[in-house]
Amino acid sequence: MANLILNGSTSGSVTLSSPAVSGTTTLTLPTTSGTVITTASTFAGTGPAFYATQSVAVTPSSNTRTKITINTVSFDTNSNFNTTTNRFTPTVAGYYQFNGSAFAEGATATNLSEVTIFKNGSLSIDGVIFYNAVATYSTMKCIVSGVIYMNGTTDYVELYGRTIGTGTLSLNSGVFNGVLVRSA
Repeated sequence: MANLILNGSTSGSVTLSSPAVSGTTTLTLPTTSGTVITTASTFAGTGPAFYATQSVAVTPSSNTRTKITINTVSFDTNSNFNTTTNRFTPTVAGYYQFNGSAFAEGATATNLSEVTIFKNGSLSIDGVIFYNAVATYSTMKCIVSGVIYMNGTTDYVELYGRTIGTGTLSLNSGVFNGVLVRSA
């Protein structure tokens, strides 16, 4: 088994070792100069990720999608979540997994509730619509999940919710999170 060792000009080294099994393994580098691989742009495992929550309940008008105020950030690995606009705007292009949820509360009669994800101000992922047929249930948890391509410059996502029913219905305890699952 042979090793190829490249020594740095001042310190450190890179060692390439052949596999311990029979066969041929080929490593082909692209025809480019400079840094060929960077962790943030090439590997999703080190790309942007965030987890943020809602601190103030929202009371939408019946059957009107309303942005949920997501303004408390638990973590934001690349500082892409804006708590003033309640938006996530990633700076790395790729495919992102987004998840959102909120509790619809205050239901006293038959009603519907849902949360959705908007991309660039338009509906992108419909959530599951929950139907409450029993007047004694006063809380329903609404969820949404899906993968969205983001261009890494101008695309942004927001969490929206709506309720349809009688009485005052609010959306609270909202959670919104996302992670880069594959770079572009």
